Amino acid sequence: MERQRSFSIKPSKLLFLSFTISSSLLFFFIFSFWFLTPLSSSSSSYTNTIHSINGLQTLKAQPFAFSKDILFDATAQNPILVTAHLNPTPEIPLNYSLKNESSVHSSRKEAALIVDKNGEKEVGSTCDVSDGKWVYDSKYPLYTNDSCPFIDGGFSCEANGRLDREYLKWRWQPNGCNIPRFNPVKMLELIRGKRLVFVGDSINRNQWESMLCMLRGAIRNPNRVFEARGRRITKGRGNYNFKFPDYSCSVEYYVTHFLVHESKARIGHKRSKTLRIDTIDRSSSRWRGADILVFNTAHWWSHYKTKAGVNYYQEGDMVHPRLDASTAFRKAMMTWASWVDRHVNRAKTRVFFRSSSPSHFKGGEWNSGGHCQESTHPLNDTTNRASPEKNKIVEDVVKQMRTPVTILNITNLSGLRIDGHPSIYGRKAGKGFRSIIQDCSHWCLPGVPDTWNELLYFHLLSQQKQTLTS
Repeated sequence: MERQRSFSIKPSKLLFLSFTISSSLLFFFIFSFWFLTPLSSSSSSYTNTIHSINGLQTLKAQPFAFSKDILFDATAQNPILVTAHLNPTPEIPLNYSLKNESSVHSSRKEAALIVDKNGEKEVGSTCDVSDGKWVYDSKYPLYTNDSCPFIDGGFSCEANGRLDREYLKWRWQPNGCNIPRFNPVKMLELIRGKRLVFVGDSINRNQWESMLCMLRGAIRNPNRVFEARGRRITKGRGNYNFKFPDYSCSVEYYVTHFLVHESKARIGHKRSKTLRIDTIDRSSSRWRGADILVFNTAHWWSHYKTKAGVNYYQEGDMVHPRLDASTAFRKAMMTWASWVDRHVNRAKTRVFFRSSSPSHFKGGEWNSGGHCQESTHPLNDTTNRASPEKNKIVEDVVKQMRTPVTILNITNLSGLRIDGHPSIYGRKAGKGFRSIIQDCSHWCLPGVPDTWNELLYFHLLSQQKQTLTS
């Protein structure tokens, strides 16, 4: 009988086998833990790379990073001005705040952070470019009344007999930071091959004419700047398309007092003017496809019929017997916002909304003896004025939009410039007679609207530099 074989294992082999099994289990456990762990934690911080003329710099922040804007050299020590926003979603343009996945809003303030050139320490604090003062600057204005043929007669104060020139020499200086001086060549490069379109009332026309004058000085042959249909700028026409063929761009203006449709409806036995607050203005087809849109409305909402709201505001076939003007304004702004969200290509078009421009009538309104003729210097008033209700409504509506909208906040800085209106110089004096009606709503050119365009330039320049560094 054969002896049964033994299957006993030597102690050394048993030790080796145990080690192998333990190592395999440990490796499997580590691999499983790594594979199943969510990757989202890796996105809790972002790194922004910022280029300056001194080299490459990197800023890190948790849980959110500053945006990548490099705006300009703010001091002789070459600090970098970086727009600061909380922004956890890279797909949304970094110069806008994120409310939720479907709502992007722009702030009334333009926040900025100044850091030194080595990125080692903070040398400034957040800066609101709408908070500042007017400083005398002998290098202003940026153009002259004689050098620009595009100034409407109502804005051409010097040509209409205004002799004092102090109102031309003021530059806006934000508290705590600088804004770049307008460079017409750089601005033309920013809009090369694009359409810059102003849409709104005569105050927006004021700003549009200012932009034409500021850009024209950079063209070697100014005669190459022309209106597409050969139109001359007059008060009787409201739509203009000026071409700059050297840069393949256009600077356009389309008049609309309310952004919504001015209509007529039968009320009783007669047809009366109404405002269709549920329908966008008919000129909207011309706004489509623009690369930069600058909207405004406010001035006409203070007229008597608009404020009264009696048998004036219309929705569908219904004319409201009475509707509060603020409610009507909000409805109109929602109609505008809906149009923008439906028809503006967010990947292509930058949208701005300019805040309301203040008037400075003393002793009455425009048609009841109001005046501002005696004012020759800016107001020295540091009081924080309450934001006009219309500005607040615009901000509320913009917060609900899917399309990013930048609000050009010009209200407070313009409120200090009581000296900047045409007053009695909105027309030439004829045979010793000048109209007793003063214009304390619009602005002389050159003048305050040039600063509005400097702020527009500031925003466009910051966006370009953000794109270059992203």
